[in-house]
Amino acid sequence: MKRALLFGLGAAILAGSAPAFANDSVEAILKDPKQWGIQTGDYANTRYSKLDQITAKNVDKLQVAWTFSTGVLRGHEGGPLVVGDVMYVHTPFPNNVFALDLNDNGRIIWKYEPRQDPNVVPVMCCDTVNRGVAYADGMIFLQQADTTVVALDAKSGKKIWSVVNGDPKKGETNTATVLPVKDKLIVGIAGGEFGVRGHLTAYDLKTGKLAWRAYSMGPDKDLLVDPEKTTELGKPIGKDSSLKTWQGDQWKIGGGTTWGWYSYDPKLNLVYYGSGNPSTWNPKQRPGDNKWSMTIWARDPDTGVAKWVYQVTPHDEWDYDTTNEMILTDQTIGGKARKLLTHPDRNGFAYTLDRETGELLVAEKYDPVVNWATKVDMDKSSKTYGRPLVVAKYSTEQNGEDVNSQGICPTALGTKDQQPSAYSPETELFYIPTNHVCMDYEPFQVAYTAGQPYVGATLSMYPAPNSHGGMGNFIAWDNKAGKIVWSNKEMFSVWSGALATAGGVVFYGTLEGYLKAVDAKTGKELYKFKTPSGIVGNVMTYENKGRQYVAVLSGVGGWAGIGLAAGLTGGNEGLGAVGGYAALAQYTALGGQLTVFELPH
Repeated sequence: MKRALLFGLGAAILAGSAPAFANDSVEAILKDPKQWGIQTGDYANTRYSKLDQITAKNVDKLQVAWTFSTGVLRGHEGGPLVVGDVMYVHTPFPNNVFALDLNDNGRIIWKYEPRQDPNVVPVMCCDTVNRGVAYADGMIFLQQADTTVVALDAKSGKKIWSVVNGDPKKGETNTATVLPVKDKLIVGIAGGEFGVRGHLTAYDLKTGKLAWRAYSMGPDKDLLVDPEKTTELGKPIGKDSSLKTWQGDQWKIGGGTTWGWYSYDPKLNLVYYGSGNPSTWNPKQRPGDNKWSMTIWARDPDTGVAKWVYQVTPHDEWDYDTTNEMILTDQTIGGKARKLLTHPDRNGFAYTLDRETGELLVAEKYDPVVNWATKVDMDKSSKTYGRPLVVAKYSTEQNGEDVNSQGICPTALGTKDQQPSAYSPETELFYIPTNHVCMDYEPFQVAYTAGQPYVGATLSMYPAPNSHGGMGNFIAWDNKAGKIVWSNKEMFSVWSGALATAGGVVFYGTLEGYLKAVDAKTGKELYKFKTPSGIVGNVMTYENKGRQYVAVLSGVGGWAGIGLAAGLTGGNEGLGAVGGYAALAQYTALGGQLTVFELPH
């Protein structure tokens, strides 16, 4: 197979028993379902709204209330915030932000238009997306593509402070949102396909001063771990837990970036997130488990120190990042009330853990076609406890360099990527947008040069064979039993974030551009409307003047839509997604629009 670069990238241990408090301004908004004050709906990442004017019985009457053009093309991930009577809308690169007056026909109150070096665009993996702004203490926070973190006055748009979190010349960029926690702003970094060494960083909310930085791999002091108190699956990780799993100084360009979602438990005072793939994609070049890439982390937001970790996919051979959302719920499992963390991983397994201790409770496939591993070993007495049992046929490591391993499910996109799930406490089900896609994967030797792609694999993507022919499913998942309750087939991957509501309705968008509403209990489709462009944004809801609205950004792009977004045509471009999603061009075109829905007056 031709070794073409597949890029077209777009073109103090936990603080004792003292009571923990979330940021008061954020908490006040989160308690009011009329507002949508955080990208994930709440600190627990449930994307659930208590608003119930729109129900399973009347949702079919939805109509467009108003629209807003962002003036920018490319992939519109994330979604708007509503704080009081103001909506805050963001765009992909160049990361413009608009404040819109909901009481005055969406009048633009202010707009922020940052000037960024266009050279950042070629080093952004998988489109120029951004997953949205955050709000706290009268400020709007944004991390731009060039990694600049900005605090804006929420009323005027005036810049209060800014700080640079990384260096695009080294391949460090950003696509993620940020998370205000107490007096700190938690931010991540992207660039795993450029050999970036991932980290999570906290800045002072008021000043932007660096509070702490915790790396994904390297010496213990850089990881902010205590070898005797930080645990994995109940056991201390021990000294030099990361260094022992890398050859020489490879950890310095080891990946493990943190471009996904962050959640927070105020009672436990722990922030949860995942680290991405190790660099390079060629597993032969980095022997060992490559800790702590592909890992779920629980950290103290005050000090950054990790309480526990769990490496989901040791020595990754398929680009199965662990950056997807960590959804926090309190449920009864096995007859015992538990504080749970549910994580549908890129690798095709959905994990349920005790978020206080990191104990692994459930790990099951959430797409039946997943084949690269037979199961996750759940035997606590086993030497491979907690590890996936890899099938040799689909091991790119065992098959070797310059060998095209075929029929691996899921693809590097994962059974789901960053598109966030939703959870309803009424049904106790998780609503997960998924990719029903498989791949061929050929690793090859690649040299590291700062700021240049450090991939080392060529791959192609295609719909899961011997299935319904489409590339996606939207499913309801039981995290306690580890089973699919219902599944809706989709023509393309579902790359939109879901929304669950107290009205018994679940919303999501499709790559062709449909906003869909389904029954939370049965999955029955109740409503759909085709917006101007493919939806990779996340559906949200709010209330204004006594009326409930549903809103979503449309604008095709993201990894699945990179061919359209960046004008790529080569099948192996865009990290292999261009060929797999070529048919998408027959159903939608570029756009950048917010569409807001309401029931008839």
